[in-house]
Amino acid sequence: MTTKTGTSGGRLLYGCMGLGGSWDTEPFGARDIAEAEAAIEAALDSGITTFDHADIYRHGKAEAVFGEVLARTPGLRERIVVQTKCGIRLADGERPGIYDLSGPAIARRVEESLARLRTDVVDVLLLHRPDPLADPDDIAEALMSLHRQGLVRRFGVSNMGAVQMAPLQACLDVPLVANQLEMSLQRRDWLEAGVLVNTPEAAANGFPFGTVEFCRENGISLQAWGALAQGRFTGRQETPGEVATAQLISALADKKGTTPETILLWWLQRHPAAIVPVVGSARPERIRACRDAAQREPDLSREEWYELWLTARGAPLP
Repeated sequence: MTTKTGTSGGRLLYGCMGLGGSWDTEPFGARDIAEAEAAIEAALDSGITTFDHADIYRHGKAEAVFGEVLARTPGLRERIVVQTKCGIRLADGERPGIYDLSGPAIARRVEESLARLRTDVVDVLLLHRPDPLADPDDIAEALMSLHRQGLVRRFGVSNMGAVQMAPLQACLDVPLVANQLEMSLQRRDWLEAGVLVNTPEAAANGFPFGTVEFCRENGISLQAWGALAQGRFTGRQETPGEVATAQLISALADKKGTTPETILLWWLQRHPAAIVPVVGSARPERIRACRDAAQREPDLSREEWYELWLTARGAPLP
């Protein structure tokens, strides 16, 4: 089969949320830089060339430590795609965390990200979470201004449904290229929404039905965060169902001559919706365990794909 690829042409993205040290405002140090260098090198060695950020990751330190690595590595920026997100304001003292997709906030956050990343352009900017107070016209004006200035090349969203994406797209002069959602063999509501139509279980699913179909119809790449299910099937099983699924994954990995991590990612990539998993571990060995998913076509038959789904589901299909 032919696997569609994401906005960068790659089968995987590397998620940089784990870089930059602790989740606080303390400065990062030499050890954090070394860890970031090792993770980036492992990703590149595995064939991953798109790096996914957000302005809030590690309170901005993930972008900043990545920018330090870029500054120390001549020619690296030209070899990679840099993606970041904005729209979440973290809690600060007594002020709670909120969402802010107002035009001025978007422009300010992009300028701050560019400074931390030490680059003059963001290849892809995603709107991180839906803001109930956002005005699509206001968002579009800010995004198109960033585009005209050459500060951002392409735009997408994260954690949004079709009915939220459609009015924004109608205001933009350029197409949305990506929607990043939590998708994995553990988090399957995006998949189940399509098969639970006309069943009593549909109302409890919660995933906005039609979002995957909207993205497919409009050529919007689906990026899967949490793609490795936080290790639930590759090391820290907590339920009998997870144990059974992990055993099946391990057996398939042995059969295919690859790793359990690759089987998990192949399961997503085998879907025809051009799903591009995000690998978020900061451990080089874990990143390299995903190499085959970056370099090989998904080697799962229809029967194997369904067996994985049904085992993880723990119940027959409706």
